[in-house]
Amino acid sequence: MSFRYLLIVSISLCPFACNGSAYAQELSGAVQALPPIVVTGTKPSGKRGRSESATRISRAIPRLVVYPTTPLQGAGIDPDKVPASVNVVDANQIKQTGSLNIGDALVKYVPGIIVNEVAGNPFQPNVQFRGFVASPVSGTPQGLAVYQNGVRINEAFGDTVNWDLIPTAAIKSVTVVTNNPAFGLNALGGAVNVQMKDGFGYHGAEIDTMGGSFGRIQSSAQWGKQIDNVAVYGALEGLHDDGFRNFSASDVRRFYGDVGVKNDQSEFHLNMGAADNKFGATATAPIELLQQFWGATYTTPQTTENRVGYVNLTGKVEVTPNWTIDGVAHVRVFDQKVLDGNPTGAQPCAADPMLLCFGDGSTPANGLNGAQLSNPFDPAATLGELDRTTTHSSTTGVSLQATNTDQLIGHNNHFAVGASFDSSVTNFSASAELGTIGPNFVVSGSGIFLGQSGNPVSIGPVALRATNQYTGLYALDTFDITNAFAITGGGRFNVANINLQDQIGTALNGNDSFSRFNPIIGGTYKINSGLTAYAGYSEANRAPTPLELGCADPAHPCIIAAFLVSDPPLKQVVSRTVEAGLRGSRDLNIGTLGWKLGVYRADNTDDILAIPSPVLQGFGYFQNVGSTRRQGIEAEVNLKSTALQLYASYALVDARFLDALQVGSNSPFADANGNVQILPGNRIPAIPRNRIKAGIDYAITEALKVGGDVLYVSDQYFVGDESNQAPRLPSYAVFNLHASYQIDKTFQIYARADNIFDNRYATYGTFFDTGAVPNFANGGAPFTDPRSLSPARPRAFYAGLRATF
Repeated sequence: MSFRYLLIVSISLCPFACNGSAYAQELSGAVQALPPIVVTGTKPSGKRGRSESATRISRAIPRLVVYPTTPLQGAGIDPDKVPASVNVVDANQIKQTGSLNIGDALVKYVPGIIVNEVAGNPFQPNVQFRGFVASPVSGTPQGLAVYQNGVRINEAFGDTVNWDLIPTAAIKSVTVVTNNPAFGLNALGGAVNVQMKDGFGYHGAEIDTMGGSFGRIQSSAQWGKQIDNVAVYGALEGLHDDGFRNFSASDVRRFYGDVGVKNDQSEFHLNMGAADNKFGATATAPIELLQQFWGATYTTPQTTENRVGYVNLTGKVEVTPNWTIDGVAHVRVFDQKVLDGNPTGAQPCAADPMLLCFGDGSTPANGLNGAQLSNPFDPAATLGELDRTTTHSSTTGVSLQATNTDQLIGHNNHFAVGASFDSSVTNFSASAELGTIGPNFVVSGSGIFLGQSGNPVSIGPVALRATNQYTGLYALDTFDITNAFAITGGGRFNVANINLQDQIGTALNGNDSFSRFNPIIGGTYKINSGLTAYAGYSEANRAPTPLELGCADPAHPCIIAAFLVSDPPLKQVVSRTVEAGLRGSRDLNIGTLGWKLGVYRADNTDDILAIPSPVLQGFGYFQNVGSTRRQGIEAEVNLKSTALQLYASYALVDARFLDALQVGSNSPFADANGNVQILPGNRIPAIPRNRIKAGIDYAITEALKVGGDVLYVSDQYFVGDESNQAPRLPSYAVFNLHASYQIDKTFQIYARADNIFDNRYATYGTFFDTGAVPNFANGGAPFTDPRSLSPARPRAFYAGLRATF
């Protein structure tokens, strides 16, 4: 008799990986995507309303462990046959962080991931992996694709990723997939694949409330139930945090729900979600201000409001024992409003101070009617502006995939072929209101709005309609040459059509198309039962976004994500990645030892960077900067037993420019024209070279558990120092502690202490124009240090109560 699935049967004793003393359980059927963690069902005790604790012997549920190779789940394969690095974070690891920010779990458990708080808010992180970024900040070149339940959630206008919109309590698992073009556009450095819970896998209810430093109060609730072949799941989350910096409060409200139905041959789910979040995104602050007060801010307000609503219909049908069809159809509506206080190019005219000029003392600053503005401001006032942007995107899409597991010439074979189509319509608008900057660096509006002004700098109202149509066709095949040796081959063909329609004039009109076929080839060899070698090569591409296409001319820079002008075309970015490594596991007397060691190199051609304008503070443009390279080493080891868990990892990321070019910069080493010279071999800014992580969890008793972790990140160059001439942003190390106590089968109390040594460090640094605004904190004297930092959160304490039913 032959079996199509490998069944793994075991008994699990897991004081950390599962919470068996409570009623709520995450269950599994015979087939499940990673993480490969056995979560057992509960065995009735004979007394109504009671179940046996997971610390007792209970029957394990057989399952097949698979790893995703495409956005849709049906194409998962045995992890030992994946010709790339394998990275997984499961729901229990996310829960252990006590955070409603998914970035915290990714940083802790994935070796190559770190977070840069470019926006100055912990719920809007730049998630960086191997030197590629998935960021909520418009103007950040995006190098990672992100999927939720098979749906790409990089936003339509700038490919941004709003991590705050993902309900953390409802996440089942997160896999960071590398070296695989099947994940489509933006997967230059890889893809983050988020799978959500449903009522078939989660039974029971849980309420979790936590509070602590800086006014943090958060709560989440989730509930799942299965009745015969129908299941329902829902999760709610709410959070308020005052923030440790001025004007940095955050409010998060999120919902996720799923209704599923299945039988022996098919399974369908209707899942939906909504979020309404508000952030004080305080961005970087001059180092001279931070030296006086670590919570200082520069020009404010800087607020962001994100709202989203989405509905997904997913289905899986087993047509024959060896053919499976998976599909997803989705609708997503995203709204964002940004208010950003900035210095301004508006100033009294040199010839007539009663009139306003822009950029210099002679070019008129015009109003919305095109006439030059008179100057109503006090001669002693410091002028600023309030930049407002609104983005409304509606996205619909469909994906369909067929998977076959028939043998091929007597050998096991796994074949998947699929297609996807996504269409998005975005309405984008921007305006600039003149105002004055007060001694607390707060910009107060005047009701006077700028029209088209400046030469060569162009600023003024924007109304743009952008249409994106992304189409993908892919095929992947994994063929077992022997029981130990498997090869994978295939590829994906991407087509991106982007149409821009100026709603005010014609300057922004444009129609761009990009297409490319990206191949993959790789293999794995199982040396023995506990050791596997892998190697692979793949290519991926990223099409310029509507935002980048609308702001690509250094002669006409824009306030990034705000003011767009007609520009020369940009080329698409192409990445070529090769990686190889070893991974394995071994059962020891003290537990199970797992480890992996890998190397990689990713070469980008026509890479796109955001370049600051040397003409005006806060302005910039996008530019193809030739070839770049990101290469490195990733190593990880972990030990898991019933009472002890240990992990440690090291990642080296060497990111460099390969071509010589000149770019604008606010660096103190810029030439008289405000430019710096990049030479081949210069390191790319904001990418630390070394990352070290380690952690321990120990069960003192079955009820009491303690643990701690450490993160070390080496120094990095400031953004704007592409020529590598300025001193680097210093390295940092952060130590954290946590503990929990299971009071009874229902209630658990827990606590955590972050940054216990109160280290004052920054995760991101750039330069600013020291002459744009006086240093009011120093009596109005000019700033003398051009460095501007995103300060990290000081020492913080949190405690919570979790009730599971």
